Amino acid sequence: MKISKYSQKGFTLLEVLLVVAIIGILAGIVILALNPSKQLADARNSQRKADVTTILNGVFQYAIDTSNLPSTITTTDTSICKTGGVCTGLIDLSVLTSTGKYLVSIPFDPQGATTNSTGYSIDKDANNRVTVSAPSAENGVTISVTR
Repeated sequence: MKISKYSQKGFTLLEVLLVVAIIGILAGIVILALNPSKQLADARNSQRKADVTTILNGVFQYAIDTSNLPSTITTTDTSICKTGGVCTGLIDLSVLTSTGKYLVSIPFDPQGATTNSTGYSIDKDANNRVTVSAPSAENGVTISVTR
């Protein structure tokens, strides 16, 4: 009995290459759709938005109770000091955390905080409009709240 080379079982080179190409295309689509670094950056930006709003709310709750903004806020955009840190050259908002009435602690940036700085900045204009911003925002996003 003679066995023909065409009756042997197996895959041809073309079939294997086609399957590998399809798997590669699908993997590329899934990686682009999930893009973990972008998802993580978006999550950190969401945290920054919440933190900036929290700081601004604490400042204005203090202003409502005392009829004045915290005296340490200047017209120059300056980084906010962490509670309990050395605040040389930074804005000290410890009046907001001293009693726990306005803030329990000053929030800090998920990636941009340093030893003494929270990674957020604050300033006021001539009309006492306060702006809190997150200069370390990712993906080209600008996070700033003014009230």
